[in-house]
Amino acid sequence: MKNIQIIDDADNVTYSLFQATEAEFEAIFPNGRDIELAEDLLDRLGEEMAGAVLAPIWSRPILKRDALGIHGTLFYDNDRRRDHIPPSKREVDWNEGAINQAQRDLFAKHR
Repeated sequence: MKNIQIIDDADNVTYSLFQATEAEFEAIFPNGRDIELAEDLLDRLGEEMAGAVLAPIWSRPILKRDALGIHGTLFYDNDRRRDHIPPSKREVDWNEGAINQAQRDLFAKHR
């Protein structure tokens, strides 16, 4: 199972984690991505297929303290962040001006 953190625009800022199977994760985050906007997921899969992929995930919450890593981040109601997300939707491809030197060194090893 892979852990997905949900970032939404809610005032409660819980940013919950849910578990996804490998197949569900790949449907949400294809081609090595680890970042996705819900709006793009809906555009890519269509509302019915996206719903079918996401529905079982909502029944698998996991506490942050029990999670062994966060494998992907799914943003809801955050279209305003689109210009800040790398076009590849991979964490390791952040603009170097937006991260510190230690992150630049780490990400360079994983591109």
